[in-house]
Amino acid sequence: SGPLQDMDFFVQEGGGPRILHQFTLESPAVSFRVSGEKAGIIDIDPRTGILYINGSLDWETKQVHKLQVESLDESGSTVKGPYAVTIYVEDINDNPPEFNQTEYFGVVRQNSRPGKPFMYVHATDRDDPTTPHAQLSYSILHHFPKYFEEMLFQIDNATGAISPTRTGSYYLDPLKQDTFTLVVSVKDMGGTTTNAFASSVDVVITVMESLWKAPSTIYIKENSTQVHPVNITKVQSNEPDVIYDLFEKEKLPRLPFSISKDGDIYVTEPLDREEKDSYTFFVVSKDSTGELVDKPLQIYVIVEDINDNPPVCQQDLTVIEVQENEQGGSNIGTVLATDMDEENTFNSRLRFQIQSQEPEYPSNNLFYIQQDTGTLQLTGRSLSKRDSAKYSLKVLVSDPQFQTICDVEVHVIDINDEIPIFEKSNYDNVTLAENTPIGTLILEIQATDGDEPATGSSLIIYQVKEGDPNNTFIIETDSETNRGFVRINKALDFETTPVYDLVINATNPEPLVSGVKYNSSSLTTFSIYVTNVDEPPAFQTPVYKVEVSEDIPVNTLVMTVEAHDPEGDSVRVSKIVLKEVQGKYAQYLAFGKILFLQKSYLLVEGGCVVGGDQRPTCSRLLDNATQKSRAFLVLQLRDVNDNHPHIATDNPTFFCYPVSGGERTLIQATDADELFFYSKFTFSLPDEANTRSNWQISKYNATHAYLSPKHGNFEEKVYDVPIILNDNGNPPLENKVNLKVSICKCSSENSCF
Repeated sequence: SGPLQDMDFFVQEGGGPRILHQFTLESPAVSFRVSGEKAGIIDIDPRTGILYINGSLDWETKQVHKLQVESLDESGSTVKGPYAVTIYVEDINDNPPEFNQTEYFGVVRQNSRPGKPFMYVHATDRDDPTTPHAQLSYSILHHFPKYFEEMLFQIDNATGAISPTRTGSYYLDPLKQDTFTLVVSVKDMGGTTTNAFASSVDVVITVMESLWKAPSTIYIKENSTQVHPVNITKVQSNEPDVIYDLFEKEKLPRLPFSISKDGDIYVTEPLDREEKDSYTFFVVSKDSTGELVDKPLQIYVIVEDINDNPPVCQQDLTVIEVQENEQGGSNIGTVLATDMDEENTFNSRLRFQIQSQEPEYPSNNLFYIQQDTGTLQLTGRSLSKRDSAKYSLKVLVSDPQFQTICDVEVHVIDINDEIPIFEKSNYDNVTLAENTPIGTLILEIQATDGDEPATGSSLIIYQVKEGDPNNTFIIETDSETNRGFVRINKALDFETTPVYDLVINATNPEPLVSGVKYNSSSLTTFSIYVTNVDEPPAFQTPVYKVEVSEDIPVNTLVMTVEAHDPEGDSVRVSKIVLKEVQGKYAQYLAFGKILFLQKSYLLVEGGCVVGGDQRPTCSRLLDNATQKSRAFLVLQLRDVNDNHPHIATDNPTFFCYPVSGGERTLIQATDADELFFYSKFTFSLPDEANTRSNWQISKYNATHAYLSPKHGNFEEKVYDVPIILNDNGNPPLENKVNLKVSICKCSSENSCF
């Protein structure tokens, strides 16, 4: 409270009714009066002089209220005043920011430079702009869809400018994803306090193709008569005022192509497909300093063929055999022809047509040829050898420009209406020792056939029909005489099969005509008696295998072999002990090879001995004659973890310059030890500040990891990146390797340029 005078008040908006001040009366004044910008809620009690607000002020409606206060006497005349009373309304943060659009739409081109804005969002706040209440900060809340941990887009928190990140510049591709939706948030209070107001809006971004892209494969016809140079395609950089140039992929005597300052590519002379059927070169765009602006584009040109080769008959004379009873419509053969023009084009498309038939009896259209395949067919009736044993055809073969005549002879052959007949129904028997060699001729047989000679109707095929379930014997046929030769196909064994009673049949490769069947005349019998031969003892298996660790101690029992005698005599079983490991044998063990035990490294106990011929030998004494047999011993060595891991260097490691920071490349670890399905390598970087600040490594699977640059500030050169590999074996082995990583300018095919 105090006497009447000019006064200023600072009042926060909102807050409801409140008392501001009490003016005191000075005689002869008995009351007060207020006038001015009272807004319907500011007033003064005339008797007590209390100045009050009966409600809430609003900064957004009115920031300053100017009043006049005076004191009055009993007659209502002014005693003092009027005095100026000013109420300044102070803003509070009571308004959220608002975007000027309910939804935003923008377009970004593939491979746009990172950090270059392609659109803006804008928001306003009704609070006092001179206070943090209206200081706005933009951010991206959500990113749909999100394929990478890194964001593809970024926003300037002060201006609302949206641009691609380095990752986005590298990975944005309309063919993979052409639309993205960002949820952009704006906060007041500079976005720094938890009680700031926030609003959000959807930003729909359409990804469009880069202007700088390689054209599709270009096709140019050979030997063109156009006036050269001829425009064949055009390229356009995403940036203006660039300088275009061509760069050869192959070292040619000359490159018959050029490019204009506007990106138009020309072929400068006619091309010859026989000289070169394709060209590959690069287009580069540079700035005024000669630096590459975009990744080089690969241009691929194919020289197209023209029709300059006639059809060629594959044979001077095509001979086809047809049986007399062949039905109409049957395929009887094919006329084959080729064309040296480009395959699978109209230039090499061949069409077939019968031009003439000799003789024309009993009609002139006995044959039909499929025009696109050259397949010959009978038109409607069977051929008769009595009409003609041979027909000569002239077949016209044509491509769109050339024609060739191919000669065809059709031979009419006898039908298969006679069965083979054996000269003997029984060939008695033969006695063979069980050790008779495989391939031995044991019998010759003969059958005859009354059909036309040298045809499938008269050729005889012999087979064992009964008595040989294991195919111990095989029969070969002399195609000129139809004589059969029975030979041993598998080893004989008296103990298993002492007697074979064979039933042999004779048939033709051509089917018999209807009504004719094979009978007993096409069968013969033959018996084989196998005699016993004193055989050596036999091992249980021909090869014995055992697995041991490669660091096996000397004098370790590694395997036991077993043998038996086919005649039933007893055979002692031997134990084999690894006696000594040294020299070259020890080197084989170290490399984990499959070994045949050899030399004098084995100690044998019992009746079997091991000689220096790589096989253990088991002996049986019978009638003062020693019988011997041998078997292979295979020692499989189990690996011990004694090799350090290293990086597999099948493919060079590189990143395209300039590096954006979102790239990664796959590296593989391996070592010379045996890799099991559970083999697992650990990749890490050494605790070196320079390495860890430039590179990062992350697991991909048990044998591979991703290596990534952590920033984009790399020069165009080769870096040595130290990597620590651990094979997690037993015991685990660790190795520090230096991986050479090339930072290089790349072509449009993402390979070092």
